[in-house]
Amino acid sequence: MTYLLLRLSSLGNVAMTVPVVASLSRRYPNDRFVVVAKKPLAAMFYGMDNVVYHEANFRTGGLGSVLALFHELRAYHVDAVIDLQDVLRTRLLRLFFRLHGVKTYTVHYGRAQKRALTLTGHKGVDPLPTEFSRYQDVLREAGLQTDNDFACLPINKEARQQVKERFGEPQAEEQWIGIAPFAKSKSNMLPYHLTKELIQYYSRQAGTRVYLFGAGVIECEMLRQWASIFPNVVSVAGLLPLEQELELMRNLRVMICMDSANQHLSSLVGLRAVSIWCGTHHKMGFYGWKQNPADRLEIDDLACRPCSVHGTNKCKNHHYACRQIPAQRIIDKVNEKK
Repeated sequence: MTYLLLRLSSLGNVAMTVPVVASLSRRYPNDRFVVVAKKPLAAMFYGMDNVVYHEANFRTGGLGSVLALFHELRAYHVDAVIDLQDVLRTRLLRLFFRLHGVKTYTVHYGRAQKRALTLTGHKGVDPLPTEFSRYQDVLREAGLQTDNDFACLPINKEARQQVKERFGEPQAEEQWIGIAPFAKSKSNMLPYHLTKELIQYYSRQAGTRVYLFGAGVIECEMLRQWASIFPNVVSVAGLLPLEQELELMRNLRVMICMDSANQHLSSLVGLRAVSIWCGTHHKMGFYGWKQNPADRLEIDDLACRPCSVHGTNKCKNHHYACRQIPAQRIIDKVNEKK
């Protein structure tokens, strides 16, 4: 059997499919799973021999690009389509496959529940189902069973060697710390002065090297500037292919990150992530796979949280109070023994 798994969104959302896909790969070795996403993210599925990664190209835009992708995907002779996103493009793909006699299944994404949480606030509200459990539910509808055994991806030896040649390895008396300070929305990240204070603190700690992670032209330039100002700080933003970035993360003691993709990338290599939640909230179901709930930082007494599902560049109260998490509080959390 060949199953088509659709998740055409951001890096972090695709990363959240990995523990579930890894379970499928292990439990159904004689079946084939074709994962479709928009970016070059095949490294996330390293070591899964019966998983094929197909990068979708929508540069032409419109219905024509979806039809073109459909014709590409038909070459896999798909037996079932499992939509892990349920947006316009994936709905069209499901329709095209159904018209050709292929069974399709759709995730119950809970958009109405998530929007309601932004209106009622998080207090006194039970957490919504996790993204992982939503994926597992739709796979169950398709007759596929999964488990929660995923711990981390296997080591990519070639990428690990390349990382070693470029950065070396942490010595016994050293600690390497990752900081990923950015997110797509202003409401999802700390103010720059707090991020700078955090980087400055760790740059001055003996035996500590700081690696800055990020993406985007403006982000990469800002991280490069911070790395040039502070000693023992290296920016790898925009410099490494994903497989090397993941192997570098294996060398870290901890990743300090926002509610963003790097939380989920950390989970793929078994790295502890101290995640900072500002305008969003973990009750939406986006917390990292097997990350310790005690490593979550947020201002919990704000009635206006969460203000959006994925983040926003506007604050209805015009104060962004959710972003004012002191650097020292983050440092104290990192220093807690686990």
